[in-house]
Amino acid sequence: MPLIGDDAPSFRAKTTLGVIDFPDDYKGKWLIFFSHPGDFTPVCTTEFIRFATMKKEFAELNTELLGLSVDSNQSHIAWLEAIREKVEYKGLKNVDVMFPIIEDLSLEVARKYGMIHPHSHYTPEEVLERFERSGGKLRLQEFSTETVRATFIIDPQAKIRAMLYYPFSNGRNLDEIKRLLMAIQKSDREHVFTPEGWHPGEDVIVPNPPTWDEAKELMNSSEKLKKCGTWFLCLKEDKQE
Repeated sequence: MPLIGDDAPSFRAKTTLGVIDFPDDYKGKWLIFFSHPGDFTPVCTTEFIRFATMKKEFAELNTELLGLSVDSNQSHIAWLEAIREKVEYKGLKNVDVMFPIIEDLSLEVARKYGMIHPHSHYTPEEVLERFERSGGKLRLQEFSTETVRATFIIDPQAKIRAMLYYPFSNGRNLDEIKRLLMAIQKSDREHVFTPEGWHPGEDVIVPNPPTWDEAKELMNSSEKLKKCGTWFLCLKEDKQE
């Protein structure tokens, strides 16, 4: 399973919009790569409607969207058709999902990214019961091989910058995913940190100085900052572009 800062695993895969090669097809782009447990499931349907309607917002941030589940392309296409023709969610209807969804019947890509959590649909009691029934040998095929709701933010250098995992029963917060993406991009551009719940236009954090001399220098220049009560938490106004 890759970690933050690792190279995102490369792959070639069939999708609803044709074959893609990652990372070659996404050079110079940010990528939101996310998995869903299965087509024709209610929580996933709400997520895909929101992803589709936010596609332009992500594009304005130089970011592409890429989905994955272990279903076939035929299943993906039938599901997307049903979403467009039959589903309405929060006033959104006739939504056309125009980002690629990977067909991963072999689980090859899902396993590279640690998207398979076999026990994710079961309570601890159910897992224990199955463990005891198997004589102490848990077998993967006794549990789910669906992907959980994994989300990876991948930068233009194909490095993993953030990972979020949600359980089968609960949908993602897409506004939070966008907010986190914008915060990471802000930190990269201006070499600043962002505080909890940060949104564009709010104060940012000056990174901590590595030496005592630099800490004193930072404190002495605090009049240029909006707030610097102590050397380890100095805020300054966000520079709007």
